[in-house]
Amino acid sequence: PPPPPAAGKRHSSSSAPASPEAPPRPERGCAGRDGLLLLLLRAAPALRAGMAVGGGCCAAVRSFLFEYDTPRIVLIRSRKVGLMNRLVQLAILAYVIGWVFVWEKGYQETDSVVSSVTTKVKGLAVTNTSKLGPRVWDVADYVIPPQGENSVFIMTNLILTLNQTQGNCAEFPDNKTICSSDKNCTAGYIDTHSNGIQTGKCVVYKDEVKTCEMFGWCPVEDDETVPRPAFLREAANFTLLVKNNIWYPKFKFTKRNILPTINKTYLQSCKYHPKTDPFCPIFRLRDMVDAAEQDFQEMAVEGGVMGLQINWDCDLDKPASRCVPKYSFRRIDNKDSSHTVSPGYNFRFAKYFQTPEGVESRTLIKAYGIRFDIMVFGKAGKFDIIPTMINIGSGLALFGVVSAVFSLVWYSRGTTQLASPSWCLWVPLVASDSFPWAHQVLLASGWGPVRLLIVHWRFYCI
Repeated sequence: PPPPPAAGKRHSSSSAPASPEAPPRPERGCAGRDGLLLLLLRAAPALRAGMAVGGGCCAAVRSFLFEYDTPRIVLIRSRKVGLMNRLVQLAILAYVIGWVFVWEKGYQETDSVVSSVTTKVKGLAVTNTSKLGPRVWDVADYVIPPQGENSVFIMTNLILTLNQTQGNCAEFPDNKTICSSDKNCTAGYIDTHSNGIQTGKCVVYKDEVKTCEMFGWCPVEDDETVPRPAFLREAANFTLLVKNNIWYPKFKFTKRNILPTINKTYLQSCKYHPKTDPFCPIFRLRDMVDAAEQDFQEMAVEGGVMGLQINWDCDLDKPASRCVPKYSFRRIDNKDSSHTVSPGYNFRFAKYFQTPEGVESRTLIKAYGIRFDIMVFGKAGKFDIIPTMINIGSGLALFGVVSAVFSLVWYSRGTTQLASPSWCLWVPLVASDSFPWAHQVLLASGWGPVRLLIVHWRFYCI
């Protein structure tokens, strides 16, 4: 309120009209916001001190939430630095556009293929030998087992041991079984390469060759000589039908290698050819081996392992009809002429029967052949905004790194006269200012600060 008039002074009637009566002064305590704040400050000195201490925290929070800073831009007039900067930026742009987006299709989400494979072999072979006489071999004779998991074995050569029965006979001659008398044989002896259990007798094997007698399947197998040419050399013309179904679960996309354009008539007559019939799923054995740059008749003698590769690389941004299989062939057990120990692929199996006298008998077959492993590979891609934005952001980040590096080069050679720093640390300016002890530790360790054009970072170089 205005001060009271001085004593002895009078206001003339001609003076300005008196101001309206002031409102009554509120009592000290709780009438109004200022009074409440004054009451709290007077009643709680500790609270007043706490607010003073917490003022720095509040200021930091306000600065973090309600302030925004931008890097300053300084123009550097240097032909060398400017040209190098643009060349590096151009290289990064070519990498991002050419490699990441065009070649690697970085704008797509990808998925791996899930597949199943079934096979069917067809073909006949005719043989005429003194041991077997004339005989026709069909699928049930040479495909062992009838069905495999993503593979099929086709017998091309064999060693037969007919009419074996359990009994005593001479062991096959080797350095452990050849003998001159019974003293060289041990009753009950058995070895991993034995055909049976020795009886302790030395008997004639053939002509003047004596071996230890054994109890087992007799007569024993003689596999010293492999038939040449292959016993089933006509297997070169056998055909293999491969049925492959694929699924990309992420995109819910399915397809099979028997394409919608293939009808029953075409399937009965076609044979795969990389140029004329690239989508025919029927393969002739000789053609697959030739495509792997191998000789079928040579491979058929001792056997081997072939790989039939089916590749499904599909761009699902394009029509589904363009998602087609690509076939390739290679020999997996590459034959090395300098290493001839245990070549090829073979195994034994037997066919059991009983003689009219009720004696169990068997025919032992050592089968040589070619195993075809069907291997399915594939990757599908389809546009997705997430990988697109990630790769765009990565490209922009590379441009930022280029600017940082050139700023370091410019300042280390020009402004600060730093002599070719060999090691530099990039420390965020916020972290450097918030933790001054870290700044002191770096200085004490020999790291010198380099002030750059990039205001968000501080470089310490040594």
